[in-house]
Amino acid sequence: MRILLAEDEQALAKAIITILKKNNYSADAVYNGEDALYYIEEGNYDGVILDVMMPKMDGIEVLKRIRAMTRQPNSASCSKLQYGNITLDSASFELVTANGSYRLANKEYQMLEMLMSNPNQLISSERFLEKIWGYDSDVEINVVWVYISYLRKKLNALKANVQIKALRNSGYVLEVKEND
Repeated sequence: MRILLAEDEQALAKAIITILKKNNYSADAVYNGEDALYYIEEGNYDGVILDVMMPKMDGIEVLKRIRAMTRQPNSASCSKLQYGNITLDSASFELVTANGSYRLANKEYQMLEMLMSNPNQLISSERFLEKIWGYDSDVEINVVWVYISYLRKKLNALKANVQIKALRNSGYVLEVKEND
């Protein structure tokens, strides 16, 4: 899960970010309301922690502006995603097929969730890095390749009828395997 923290006291923000990361959350900090609104509108966060009194725009105003974005008719939360013969359970972080299941690590879960939420759509390695590791992360692009490899092995072990296909220098696509 990716969280944005909007807190103008930088020492406090640093401490909260440290706590969130130790609890397996991906987290970024901004120090004023305008930056918070900008980052939220980019759509890369699953949750936001807002300070009420911040410079440029207070937390209440940020909240008022993002409420129309979160109250869309199709935003009902679903605890399970399904594609092909696989199911991804957000409550347990489990990848399930009729042949068994694996509990995924946080980053694996987030990557597969992105792929399953956008089937047959290209997702670049850079997009994975932005969404999961954050804009200011010093993680290199090969970490995406490593996690894709982990997911492919788990999908194969579960005899999934979907695959993560790589498009050279472009990104990855989740698609149903063609019959051989």
